[in-house]
Amino acid sequence: MKKTEIRISGLGGQGVVLAGQILGRAAVYDGKNAVQTQSYGAEARGSIAKSEVIIADDKIGFPMVRKCDILVAMTQETADKNIHDLKEDGTLLVDSYLVKNVPETRAKVYKIPITQTAEKTAGEKLYANMVMLGALAKVTGVVSEASLEKAITEAVPKKAADLNIKAYKMGRDIASLP
Repeated sequence: MKKTEIRISGLGGQGVVLAGQILGRAAVYDGKNAVQTQSYGAEARGSIAKSEVIIADDKIGFPMVRKCDILVAMTQETADKNIHDLKEDGTLLVDSYLVKNVPETRAKVYKIPITQTAEKTAGEKLYANMVMLGALAKVTGVVSEASLEKAITEAVPKKAADLNIKAYKMGRDIASLP
């Protein structure tokens, strides 16, 4: 049985919870089982937030991530705090704009200018979560592009769907650059 445990970590307001929900929905569209959980500080905006997604071919017995196969860190603080939960052979994806000192790890590391790309592509940092989803999908292949696009379109307001898809595609494109 194939099972992938993913943690998306950042600050409240960066869209990590929505990103996790979209990722889980995309996995279901791909015919997988998925469970998504989330936690964030009482203040919500500006406090540490995380979204965990487990994607599996079979039933999922325990809904919490124990050891990440994939860790996304949108800030330095969340990179430092969560690195110990990443498997040695895992994948670490960091926002190179906000994570200046990547914690030491044996995992495969991808430094991607997520926030900067969101600002350039969509005009706001608000779309960093979509850029991140595009990069995540490209470097890991954990869900299909078609399912992810469908999940994004269904999860965001109709008037914002095109801009969210544009940001997602830009994340996918920059992740494939050398």
